[in-house]
Amino acid sequence: MELREFAERVLFADSLDEKLRDPGDVTDDRPGAAMPAPAEPGRPASLHFKPSGAGRSEFPGHRGIDTEPGRGRLLHFFANHELLATELMALVLLRFPDAPAAFRAGVLHTLRDEQEHTRRYLERMRACGVAFGELPVSGYFWRAVAPMEHPIDFVAGLSLTFEQANLDHAREFGARFAEVGDAETAALLERIHRDEIAHVAHGLKWFRRWKDPASSDWDALCRQLKFPLSPSRARGPTLHVAGRLAAGFEPEFIERLRHHAQSKGRAPTVWVFNPFGEGHLARGPSFAPVRGQAELGRDLELLPAFLARRDDVLLVERMPSNAWMDTVVAAGFVLPEFVELRDGRIDPGAPLARRKVSRLRPWGWAPDSMALLGGLAANVDDGSPNATHRDPAAMARLHSKATGAAWLREFLAVRGPEPWLCPAETVGIAVPSAEDAIEAISTIRRGGHHRVVVKEALGLAGRNAIRLWEPEVLSAQRRWIEKACAGGRSVVVEPWLERTADFSLQLEIEDAGPRLLGFTGLEVDRRGQYLGNHVAPAPHGLPAAVTRALRGSGLMPPDALGFLREFAAFVGQRLAGEGYRGPLGVDAFVYRDADGSHRLKPLVELNPRHTMGRVALELMRGVCPGSEGRFHLVRRPVPDGTGGVGMEDVARRLGTTRALCLSGNPRPRIRDGSLVLNDPSRATSCLAVFDVRPLPATVGNHRV
Repeated sequence: MELREFAERVLFADSLDEKLRDPGDVTDDRPGAAMPAPAEPGRPASLHFKPSGAGRSEFPGHRGIDTEPGRGRLLHFFANHELLATELMALVLLRFPDAPAAFRAGVLHTLRDEQEHTRRYLERMRACGVAFGELPVSGYFWRAVAPMEHPIDFVAGLSLTFEQANLDHAREFGARFAEVGDAETAALLERIHRDEIAHVAHGLKWFRRWKDPASSDWDALCRQLKFPLSPSRARGPTLHVAGRLAAGFEPEFIERLRHHAQSKGRAPTVWVFNPFGEGHLARGPSFAPVRGQAELGRDLELLPAFLARRDDVLLVERMPSNAWMDTVVAAGFVLPEFVELRDGRIDPGAPLARRKVSRLRPWGWAPDSMALLGGLAANVDDGSPNATHRDPAAMARLHSKATGAAWLREFLAVRGPEPWLCPAETVGIAVPSAEDAIEAISTIRRGGHHRVVVKEALGLAGRNAIRLWEPEVLSAQRRWIEKACAGGRSVVVEPWLERTADFSLQLEIEDAGPRLLGFTGLEVDRRGQYLGNHVAPAPHGLPAAVTRALRGSGLMPPDALGFLREFAAFVGQRLAGEGYRGPLGVDAFVYRDADGSHRLKPLVELNPRHTMGRVALELMRGVCPGSEGRFHLVRRPVPDGTGGVGMEDVARRLGTTRALCLSGNPRPRIRDGSLVLNDPSRATSCLAVFDVRPLPATVGNHRV
């Protein structure tokens, strides 16, 4: 029989007997003309595909496998998959008659194996009392692979995706059938597993011949597959490494597959870490981070992985190491898919450029993130980013300390004075020139506050303020203020207050309004610069240090909580009214007044972006009840004269002295220990560390 005649019979016959009949000797002397793919293969009426969009047929998995009907339903799924593979192999022979003869011969051999697998599945189904066609059958494999435009699409979609996944499924379900005493089906699945190794090896051989030789197997496969196909469909729950090695995959490919987390259908949220957005808003195209800032940004680019959810995408400059990913997964966290940027841009040929996405979530919206993510805006289901995000002037206004000061002043005027609340004179004064700043400084000092801080209204934290302790403004300080006001910019002048407890409010501004996510304690140094965040086991309650400080003002915790919720709603509604949607961090503190009383200043910094406090809050999802968390940065240590200490050395020491202790079932969570949140093998200046410790037990009001 001619190969073309055999392939046509397999593809178009409407009886299983014809589709599965062994053809005997086959020649390929008359391959004929290329044939377009039909909408569906020929099949008996009972095996026509259920309509696309009618919902997925429920895969039974292990459920009911200890009963004959349950095993029969599972085998029904397997039989349809094998029949689909048979039909797709017939299709590739008819679609590409000019493909190399050796490739066509290999497909013929594989097709005959698939026929045999289908026949054997049908026998086992009948023994379980289930007839083929009594359950709905899916055409997903067909719809995903049939539109192939080149044989490489076939080997990528069928051989290296669906058949590769069967290396895992055949092993997993073979073991389960053996456990319930069905030795015959277990033996069949073991045979199918061995055959699949050869099938995948055939596909891998030709994939390597046709792919770009400059691309790795992994990169080429990711680029070749068209959504919704992705490497995530090329594996089962448990990765069978030996089978893949036998098929010819390199260990690096297998490790990438182990950690791959691309969505199998849900449109992902796309994340990126751009910590210098405020610098771009303040300075425009001329802004460039200094060397230390740039190092910090590179080191911490993985932090959004702990904000993301399963199936999301995180854009990175460098892929994290497998060792780091193993550590994070072992700690109970689910990682997103990592997509590597090319020269700081999304590769226009990468699959992500063609995929639908649900949302775009940079660390903060600014010109740099808009330039990076703007090309994906047309792919977003909900049409974001909205107009406010696209307008640098609007985002600069929301980030400005002048805006935060104006809103706080407005709130205080409406709320009225309270003995525990900061008075209006402690709120910053926004001024546009050095002369106005000097006058504001004098006004604040005449009010009894001799120490003053001057901040750029818009600029990167840690480099945007000076403290004035001297009785007179020094010439160097005046020059700093003049430079800060150049180009139409402004500064905010406010009294320096003696802080006793810093904290942050974390919100999400949604279409339905602001949602308060919780509170985190803030750790700052004597200059007010960031050191870390800590989160209590119940993050919707106030941090203990804040509660203790507020008691000194006479404000009891329930009243303080109610007030802060009221203030959060006010600020959130103001932002929502400006058209902003997304994350918001509000820094606040309690301070000691001149008379020794404590007062609350509910807004110091307004951050319409993600913050380290938001990361700390999200990390608490992976912490056991009764333990508290602390997020902090460990800077590059000073060499100790013995050859220096690298970030990997620091991480190893943490792993020894603060090893993770997990507990809980079915999902283990961290009870104690430290987790490094960025990749030590890539870090050059700092590590982000999440430290978890159990709270001491208490009896009454006393710690045990």
